[in-house]
Amino acid sequence: MSGDGRRPRRVAETLRARLTDALRQLGDPTLHALVITQVDMPPDLTSAKIAVRLLEGDDDPRRREAALQALGRAASRLRRQVAPSLRLRRAPELRFSYDTGHDASRRVEELLAEIAAEGHSDTDEE
Repeated sequence: MSGDGRRPRRVAETLRARLTDALRQLGDPTLHALVITQVDMPPDLTSAKIAVRLLEGDDDPRRREAALQALGRAASRLRRQVAPSLRLRRAPELRFSYDTGHDASRRVEELLAEIAAEGHSDTDEE
């Protein structure tokens, strides 16, 4: 077994693809609006940290929470569904979280725009 992390990355990519398919097959419309943005696997492959975002209604905290709750209810079913394609002795535990990275970059852009606007108003006053 190599220590460079290639296997966890490979398993994470396979898991991401299989979960994307599995989410589409579930009957919950809340889960159809999700996209998996990142999957992280530790070297022992026992768990997977899965970051998700909503395609629509992303700015509504209630919809985010509803999506995470729906994922929590579906986690064991999803785990059983994707396990055979991972070819592991034991399917990893699925831990879902909401990806707020886009929110942070959006806020930085807003702050930069405010700074730029303030800079323009300062030069106008001179």
